[in-house]
Amino acid sequence: MTGIRKVLAAVFVGLALTLSAAAPAVAQAAPAAQAAQAAPAAAADKLKLTVAGDGAEGVTIQATHTDGRRLEQVVRLVLTATGPDGQRIGPVQLEPQPEGHGFYSSGPVLSTGTWKVTVSAPAPLQSKATATVQAKAAQSPPAPKPVAVTKPADGGGADWWPFAAAGLVLVAAAMGVAMLFGRRRTS
Repeated sequence: MTGIRKVLAAVFVGLALTLSAAAPAVAQAAPAAQAAQAAPAAAADKLKLTVAGDGAEGVTIQATHTDGRRLEQVVRLVLTATGPDGQRIGPVQLEPQPEGHGFYSSGPVLSTGTWKVTVSAPAPLQSKATATVQAKAAQSPPAPKPVAVTKPADGGGADWWPFAAAGLVLVAAAMGVAMLFGRRRTS
């Protein structure tokens, strides 16, 4: 075996030992992921609906299964509201929003004041939630404050050295292994 082959063999042995040290963590994570996927969909006959104001004249709704799983399919939620002076809004059918699975928003449907909002989901995931929402007139965000740009005092971007040191240690270990197991040739 030549010297180069010995060094390469030692490097591969080092990589194999490193990967085998990480294998138990991966093996423990796999059964947990499989158990979460195997949860029966029929177990959640209802939805958990979290109703809140959006800070202006709308309502936001987060819909999840009662067991905590996120909602994967589209559900047609319906909003009704009773406000100040007996005003009534709805039924308003809500559409899912791109912010995430199970996130719904009404847009600006309420006028300023305190509203009692009820959101319901049809069968088979029949659910209903009621919340009191304080609607406010929409406001524009405050102007951003200027930010001074300064160079970081810690040297900025010097976080590469631990990886370089680890690489050097691996190469040195591989060469040491190659030297220990190398044969001396006699002429």
